[in-house]
Amino acid sequence: MRVLVVEDDRALAEVVAEGLRDQGMPVDLAHDGLAAAEADLTGYDVVVLDRDLPGLHGDVLCQMITERADRPMVLMVTAASAPGDRVSGLTLGADDYLAKPFHFPELVLRVRALARRRPDARPRVVRLAGIELDPVRRTVVRDGRQLALSVKEFAVLEALLRAHPGFLSAESLLERVWDENADPFTNTVAVTVGRLRRKLGEPPIISTTPGVGYRIG
Repeated sequence: MRVLVVEDDRALAEVVAEGLRDQGMPVDLAHDGLAAAEADLTGYDVVVLDRDLPGLHGDVLCQMITERADRPMVLMVTAASAPGDRVSGLTLGADDYLAKPFHFPELVLRVRALARRRPDARPRVVRLAGIELDPVRRTVVRDGRQLALSVKEFAVLEALLRAHPGFLSAESLLERVWDENADPFTNTVAVTVGRLRRKLGEPPIISTTPGVGYRIG
């Protein structure tokens, strides 16, 4: 699940982005409406959209997003919290509406709920090679044994399971699991996959083909 946070308050944007990243979500930022409008939105599941934006107002941006055929879900966030403001925001096409100030756990729950509601959202539970992964409950079981995975280990495993039987390169995993600020020359993918292999145990199920990438099986 990939998220775009569109918020002109840079301090708030960073707090929201870091909080969502801690929950295992790759997050990108845009600080004005024009920058968000120029982004390739097809790669996002949810846009957390501040309503009062410079450059291009959030209402206009919301309409632009929701007119697309293959569009992300929109969570409109604004200091305007009167019932009429909520109605007008939803009328513009927003899929949900959250008033500032908000409790961060509620924001996380709403983002996850919207991602599940997206028309092309993938099946919730993934079962493959003796593994059962539930992205909502954030649980992983292998052959009846529950695994304790970190946020990134969980996201890497989910990406590999969903890509089966194909390969995912380190660059592709970096893009899917981390975000645009990740160093493309880092070895963090290899380190994370190594930890994941140890936790999955025997027999090994993640294979590596040099120059191609990683796959399940």
